[in-house]
Amino acid sequence: MATLGSSSAAWAGDRGDPDPELRRLLASATDHEGYLSAVAALCTARFLLPVIAVGDDGGEGPDPDRRAELQAAMLERSDGRRALPAFTGVDALAAWRPDARPVPCRLDELAAAAVEQEAEAVLIDLAGPHPLVVEGELLAEVARGRRLVRLDDGGWGWLYADLSESG
Repeated sequence: MATLGSSSAAWAGDRGDPDPELRRLLASATDHEGYLSAVAALCTARFLLPVIAVGDDGGEGPDPDRRAELQAAMLERSDGRRALPAFTGVDALAAWRPDARPVPCRLDELAAAAVEQEAEAVLIDLAGPHPLVVEGELLAEVARGRRLVRLDDGGWGWLYADLSESG
């Protein structure tokens, strides 16, 4: 997950507030078309990846011998399937785990990190208010840097840069 967590001028001044339009789309993702509309909007949204301190957290007060590391949260089911959680706002992140630190990122970065870590899904706002799962072929395409878009004929397609002809 080397690309996650690097600072970006794109997020300067971002206070972690959720986008109300994005939340509205997540709430309306109750059928296939609503789901695809929400995923298309997620492709251009800012997310908060939860980062958690792990390691020696015992004792009280400063201790130069105590060590802890920050790592991105990863969820694992009893059957071994894994998922990467992400949040649309600090409110949703805090509802899930108040001690997690938010790292701003894009969906393509999250998807690539999930695939790299052999996770099967990215879980959006898993503690609410409107959870959504990005998995399967959608996850794979977004991880490749592609963006889901609505076509003029009302269908859906993938937007991506063809870098093979750039010179």
